[in-house]
Amino acid sequence: MDTPLSTIAVVGLGTMGTGIAEVLARAGREVIGIDISEAAARQAVAALEASTARAVQKGRITEGERHDVLARFRTFSDLQAAADAQLVIEVVPESYDIKQQLFRELDAITSPTAILATGTNALSVTRLAAESQHPERVIGLHFFNPAPAMKLVEVVSSVLTAPPTVEAVTHLARELGKEPVAVGDRPGFVADGLLFGYLNQAAAMYEANYATREDIDAAMKLGCGLPMGPLALLDLIGVDTARTVLEAMYSASQDRLHAPSPILKQLSEAGLTGRKSGRGFYTYDAQGSQTVVPDAKTPQESTGAAAGRTVRSVGVAGSGTMASGIAEVFAKAGYDVVLAARSQEKADTAKNRIAKSLERSVTKGRLTAEARDESLARITAAGSLDSFDDVDLAVEAVAEDLAVKQQLFATLDKVCKPGAVLATTTSSLPVVACARATSRPQDVIGMHFFNPAPAMKLVEVVRTVLTADDVHATVREVCGKIRKHPVDCGDRAGFIVNALLFPYLNNAIKMVGEHYASLDDIDAAMKLGGGYPMGPFELLDVVGLDVSLAIEKVLHSEFRDPGLAPAPLLEHLVAAGCLGRKTGRGFREYARR
Repeated sequence: MDTPLSTIAVVGLGTMGTGIAEVLARAGREVIGIDISEAAARQAVAALEASTARAVQKGRITEGERHDVLARFRTFSDLQAAADAQLVIEVVPESYDIKQQLFRELDAITSPTAILATGTNALSVTRLAAESQHPERVIGLHFFNPAPAMKLVEVVSSVLTAPPTVEAVTHLARELGKEPVAVGDRPGFVADGLLFGYLNQAAAMYEANYATREDIDAAMKLGCGLPMGPLALLDLIGVDTARTVLEAMYSASQDRLHAPSPILKQLSEAGLTGRKSGRGFYTYDAQGSQTVVPDAKTPQESTGAAAGRTVRSVGVAGSGTMASGIAEVFAKAGYDVVLAARSQEKADTAKNRIAKSLERSVTKGRLTAEARDESLARITAAGSLDSFDDVDLAVEAVAEDLAVKQQLFATLDKVCKPGAVLATTTSSLPVVACARATSRPQDVIGMHFFNPAPAMKLVEVVRTVLTADDVHATVREVCGKIRKHPVDCGDRAGFIVNALLFPYLNNAIKMVGEHYASLDDIDAAMKLGGGYPMGPFELLDVVGLDVSLAIEKVLHSEFRDPGLAPAPLLEHLVAAGCLGRKTGRGFREYARR
């Protein structure tokens, strides 16, 4: 495999094939584009012409360099054009029959030393290699869409792949400016193996009418920092493609979390495959467009909605980081705030934390000194919940312990005036259990803020079966005034964000426990291939492994799905006291402060 991979054929000039061809041509390779459709070939050339023209306009390449790139890309409709290629990358439809036939034909055309790479993300590379007369030269080379922009390339070896083949392709990926991650042959590999399970659960959540498509997507973007919501991403990937990948994953794992949600089948068979068809979970203004247009499922402003109650003052119970952050948010929005803790000393410490936070905002130019002083003046630190006697909204942010919260709500029931709205910030406990600790369960609702509360825009508004309409309206109005984005969800474990996030994290842990991939490779795959701001193990160590385990247990207990059972490795680390950054060791080790 010492032959340089200077001439490369790309078979299949759809969106992905065209993108791969562009990456190769820009990196100085001679590219042979092959597609049975002459229209697809013309479109690929036009796409390359357009993208290189944009690059010239932005000063990234010269006109001469553009001319050279275009000259290196030639298109053909006959597979025989691949005869002189040292590497052939196929990106044809995800079908064993189509790909196996292609590999048989390539055997008769290409040199015995040429590498044959499949771009599949769902099918078995081993099964495809077995169709070749030279299985040792067959490998998986999984680019991510859009190929020119995405840095990740999964290099997939089968048990038949020769090490020099792996080395040659890995070296090529690096020369293309990509980050190659070596993985074994199983459906979905690393990135899609984690991503598609999450997308499937989001589809199921929507199908169950638990939350609107808009709220599900907003929750994951604002709560997790993801570039796209899961349902919008399914439309981009293609609902039919997602269904194919999940079918392959389920066939291999028999994990119910991978069994395609029925709505994926319904949409696929109706031809509603996402952006490419003009309609999927959302409706678009044209086939292939990214512009969403209103349809029958677009939320409408309800003229008959209940009016909210008047909120002028807010009580925040707790003295930790979340309580301080929430109190800061309300004070900056102009509300009078009572910050109550178990002692006056703890309350004063919490107010001092807010003062430091406000000062940092002034230093960074986000807040004026005058606004800082006004906000701090609105906060009264109190050592008892008795000071909540006149607040219009009481928000608890105490320990995530149901007994503790129930006792606090029983106290709020006695202290707070009639008509006050009582809110819990729980992220995993049943809101209705807090409500039943009072004599006014209709006044109780969930307001799940995200940490750090001053920075994070999302609030999950959790309505129980007992919550009054005007209480729900009140909280949504308040969210608007404190510049947060509210999403509605029902009172079940995990709400939206944690119900989708933590199974994904748990599956990442299982990958490591099964020795499929390393921590570093999985983190890199999800950041580079999925656009995640943090890899799963970085995030787990930040959240805390004990917190993560507790949430996993709640989800498993609520939904009784074996696939939600906490990963054994997570349980072992927690038992050993390795809880993440706060203890100096979790999945990784950290310097002690």
